[in-house]
Parts: sequence; C-alpha cells; structure tokens
Amino acid sequence: MSQTQDGGERGAAVGGGAGEGAASVGSAVSAPCATSRQRGGARRARSRSARGAAAAREPSPSAAVAGGSSETGQTKRMDMGNQHPSMKRLHEIQKEVKEIEQQVVVFSGLSTDRDYKKLERSLTKQLFEIDSVDTEGKGDIQQARKRAAQEIERLLKELEQNANHPRRLEIEAIFKEAQSLVEREITPFYKGGNCISDEFEEGIQDIVLRLTQVKTGGKVSLRKARYRTLTKVCAVQEIIESGMKQQLSLPLSNDAHPSVSKINSVMCDVNKARGTLIALLMGVSSNDTCRHLSCVLTGLIADLDALDVCGHTEIRNYRKEVVEEINKLQKYLDLEEEADSTQAYDLAQNQSILKIEEIRKKMKEINSLLLKTENASDLFLGSRAELQGLIARLDEVSPGKNPCIREARRRAVIEVQTLITYIDLKEALEKRKTYSEQIVAEHQSHKAVWNVLGNLSQIQQEVISFDGNRTDKNYMRLEELLTKQLLALDAVDPQGDERCKTARKQAVKLAQNILYYLDMKTDEWEY
Repeated sequence: MSQTQDGGERGAAVGGGAGEGAASVGSAVSAPCATSRQRGGARRARSRSARGAAAAREPSPSAAVAGGSSETGQTKRMDMGNQHPSMKRLHEIQKEVKEIEQQVVVFSGLSTDRDYKKLERSLTKQLFEIDSVDTEGKGDIQQARKRAAQEIERLLKELEQNANHPRRLEIEAIFKEAQSLVEREITPFYKGGNCISDEFEEGIQDIVLRLTQVKTGGKVSLRKARYRTLTKVCAVQEIIESGMKQQLSLPLSNDAHPSVSKINSVMCDVNKARGTLIALLMGVSSNDTCRHLSCVLTGLIADLDALDVCGHTEIRNYRKEVVEEINKLQKYLDLEEEADSTQAYDLAQNQSILKIEEIRKKMKEINSLLLKTENASDLFLGSRAELQGLIARLDEVSPGKNPCIREARRRAVIEVQTLITYIDLKEALEKRKTYSEQIVAEHQSHKAVWNVLGNLSQIQQEVISFDGNRTDKNYMRLEELLTKQLLALDAVDPQGDERCKTARKQAVKLAQNILYYLDMKTDEWEY
C-alpha cells in the first residue's frame, strides 16, 4: 500500500470515527499503535460532538430575549425543587405560625386564661423549632431563620399586649364589679325566689352603660372582649327581669290533676336553674358546667313531655309555658359560641346600625343646609318635619338585646332632637323681634333670660358645627361660654314673676342640654 493511500486512509479513519480508523489501518500498523490512535480519535470526536451540541442549545439573541422569562420560571421551579432542607423546614414553620397568628389577632382574653397559655406555648414551641434549624453557616439561611424568629417574637408581644391592654383591663374591672353584684343577689334564685333589690337593677344598668363607653380604637380583640362582656351582663339582666316579670297564668292546685304536681315541681327546678345559669354566665360558679346544666334542662323537658295531659287545655297551656321558660334558658347557654363569631361583635355590619347610620347621614345633610343658609326661616318648617320623620324612623330601629345598638340609637335621637331645638329657638327669637312694643313693657328679669337665650342660640350653632375633640381650644372656649350663660341665668332674680321663673328654668335646661351634647360629641364613643 502506498504512503498516499495510507495517509488518506488514516485521515478517513480520523474523520470517520474510531471504529472505522481501527479497521482501515489494522493491517498496516501494530496493535498498540492502533489502540492509541483509536482512543485519541474517540476523545476528539466527543469534543467536537459536545461543541456542536452546545452550539445547537445556544439561542440567538432574539430567541434569548423571547424565551428569557420562560427560562427564569423554569429556573425558579428548579430552585424550589432543589431548595436546601433547612429553608424548606423554615417555610413549614412559618406556615404553621401564620395559622396561629389568626388566633392571636382576635384573642380577647387575659394572660391568666387557658387559651392564652395555649397560644403562648404554641408560639414558644415554634421558636424552639426555628432555633433547632441548622444554618450550616450559610448567610441566606441565617437571615431567613432570624426573620422567622422575629415574626414569632412579634406575635408573642402582640398576644401579651392584647391581654394586658389598659382598655382590656378596664373591661375586666367593670366585669368584676358585675360579678360582685351577682354574688350578693344570686342567693334568692338558688332558693327559687324572685326578689331583686333596686340597688342591683341600678348597678347592672350602670355597668352596661360603662361598658358601652369603653374605647376600643377599632381593635378587634378589644371589641370582641367588650361585646362578650356586654352580652353576658345583658343576658343576666334579661334573665332576672324575666324571672321577676313573667307571671305564669298558673300554677294550678295540685288537686286539679295528678300532672300539676309534677309541673309545679319542674317549675321550682327551673327557678333554681335560672340562678345556676346566672352564676355560670358570670363565672361565679365552680360547681356546675354549661354542659351539665344543658343536660338538666333537657331532662326537665323530657319529664314534661312524658306527662299525659290530654283533654286538659289549662294544664296543657301551663306545661307549654314552663317548656318555653326552659327553652329561653337553654338559648343563653349558646352565648359563648355566638361571641366567637366575627359577625357577633363587628357591629359596623349590623343591620340596625346600618339603618341608624343611614338616618344620621340624612340628618347631617339637613344640618349642613341649615348652617350654610343665612336666612334659614324658610327652611325651618320643612326641616322640622323631616327631622321629626327621622325620629320616627329611629324609633322603629330594633336594638334587640344589644346595648351598643341601643346606645347608638339613643345618641342619634339626641343629635336629631338638638337640631329640632335649634330650629325652635331660632324661630322663637325671630318671632320675638316682631313684638317690639311688648318687649319694652317686659319685666327686666324676663328680658335678661331672653338675652341669655339669644346667646345660647349662637353658641348652639357653634356646638352643632364643632368637629374637634376635648383638647381643642375651641372646645374649652365653648364649654366656658356655656358655663357663663348658666351663671348669668343663676344671677337672674325673677322677683316673683312666674313667667320669668318658667323661662329661666327652660333656659337652664337648654344650656345644660347643649353642654351635654358638646360632651357627647367629644367622648369618642364607638360601636
């Protein structure tokens, strides 16, 4: 074989691959040399193949721009799939912490409550879990662990603040007063009596009013705490009133029918259950539970249902009334569950509150119109009729058993009545100007009262339009002006004139009402 042919074959062997090269030159060279060239040719072929594949994978500039986002998404998915085990564990812990956070935000109890301890333990456990995560000295894992720990520490602090908030402690202090009242008055109920002192009724009313005046600042946990406390106190109030006012048409004589004796016995048990329920609601009973009381009441209904009263209408009606009394008591056992519902304490969404706010909106429109118009005498008649219509609409709003709604309606009524009084006084002052001859002959003390009324009308207009708080200088100025008018009225000597006495009395009442309205506008009351 010539050298040229031999070289061409070796070139073909290199170009065609290791297998072909070994076969072509196998007869011309020794085996070791052929093997060496085979390995070298294979390496060169793999190198060219790899470069070709890389070139094929490399996109053109336009393709790179078009497909960049897709590659980024794929990379992120790959990163998540290939995430460090420590990072995965931190994400799992953070997910669990998020679930606990929802409970912390709405926690409305105290630091001594079982739920508080449970939440505190859960968060502390998660904190230990985070501390046990191995960062392996990696900066990104260290930072992630630090952030996760800070979040738990924030929640622990929020939980503590919710439980020890000054307003929360104020609610608890008022509730303890209610507990003391109940403990003093509850004995008659345990004995089956229904005698409650006037002191107790007045005390409960005062507690309800003070609870409605606790400022929550819109904080969910405080609103929930206030609502739950109000619900319990008002429930006690209703149970007691029901026990005092509900006079059943019977009991009948035991001789009337054999079943009457059993119904009378059940009615005595119902009175005792009423006392037990009050003790449970107010947390002053350590011997009973809601579940046990519910079983007792259910058993009483079963006993009544088992009685044969066919053909005895009076006895059947008596039994029906006793069953209704039991059902009323059972309803109060659900208060705790109802109070856990957001709708129960989010009064801004309450239908009665929405109606009140709608009426107040209309009242403000009339208010704005009256204050902007210089000569409003033409508006007085129509405005008064509209305002009286608003009073009628407010009377139709049902507060149910919620004292917050009752207070909201009461305040709205005062706002509307203040505007009506403003119109009445303006009209009276305008009308007085037309009787100049009578004014000349008027008693001096009577004139003095009318002068004060004129001043009160101007002050009242300012009070109605006032939109500040008690720290404002304008508030203090208005308060001082009203106090001066009261002192001026106190200095008026009627000298036996009955008309003057009556006028002064009415003027004093008006000044006090304006002062009360100013205080009400600035007491920062909320639903």
